[in-house]
Amino acid sequence: MSSSPVFKSGNTAVITGGASGIGLALATKCAGYGMTVIICDNNSSNLSTAKSTIKGKVDTLELDVSKVDDFEKLKAMVEKDFNGKIDLLALNAGIGLRGSWPDTSYFHKIMSINLFGVTNGISILLPLVTSHSTASHPCSIIVTGSKQGITNPPGNPAYNASKAAVKTLAEHLSFDLSKSSPTTSVHLLVPGWTFTGLSGNEPFAKESEKKEKPKGAWTGEQVVEFAEKKMAEGKFYIICPDNDVTEEMDKKRMLWDRMDLVEGRPPLTRWREDYETEAKEWMDKTEL
Repeated sequence: MSSSPVFKSGNTAVITGGASGIGLALATKCAGYGMTVIICDNNSSNLSTAKSTIKGKVDTLELDVSKVDDFEKLKAMVEKDFNGKIDLLALNAGIGLRGSWPDTSYFHKIMSINLFGVTNGISILLPLVTSHSTASHPCSIIVTGSKQGITNPPGNPAYNASKAAVKTLAEHLSFDLSKSSPTTSVHLLVPGWTFTGLSGNEPFAKESEKKEKPKGAWTGEQVVEFAEKKMAEGKFYIICPDNDVTEEMDKKRMLWDRMDLVEGRPPLTRWREDYETEAKEWMDKTEL
């Protein structure tokens, strides 16, 4: 039995990007608690396999998170078939596309999915969460972010910007709901290195086609277990470690990044050659 009240038999979970990776692990977790799970994804094949593979009450909907109309269809489905109630809303869908500064389509596509996939979900579905959230029956919203949206490593500006915006949105949502719906908790789930479809772990692949998980990476299931624990503790920021990066290392990296701003240094000094030695020495000697 979960120590987080939202993981409860009879509750309804809606998960975008739920047919692979962390979303699939979360869907499986929810179904295991006897929850009704609505898995939303743009991959019809994975949706079909997820529905037939996960044991429990599972419905699916093919959904493009960049389209408001698709979320309206999801809302209508929940109102018609699930009493208009969502107890756990996980806005998890995302892509890891790479591109360059002249490539405008790279920026538009990432923002349409990673950023507007969250804003669309909140705008359309939020009333289905907050309308029945009470002290005796609290509801939760999980928004999947990224460490790249916090420490901003060089190499993928559109992705980093999308996840930085998602962090900001989740923070504002948490603050606003603390006033208007204080029994609805909001959680920013920030995975570490995770072996998902984005890193070559295709869901439902044949045994002969499966890739070996890198030793440093966590599985989607480990991320969900960690998230469940932190949700039970009432944490908004769920910053997941992995097998290579500890929680303390993450804290040091985030603090160094903020110090660029506070101390007036150039941005991204952790990756600049003229700050390399200083950054390493600070990381080694600092205790948090």
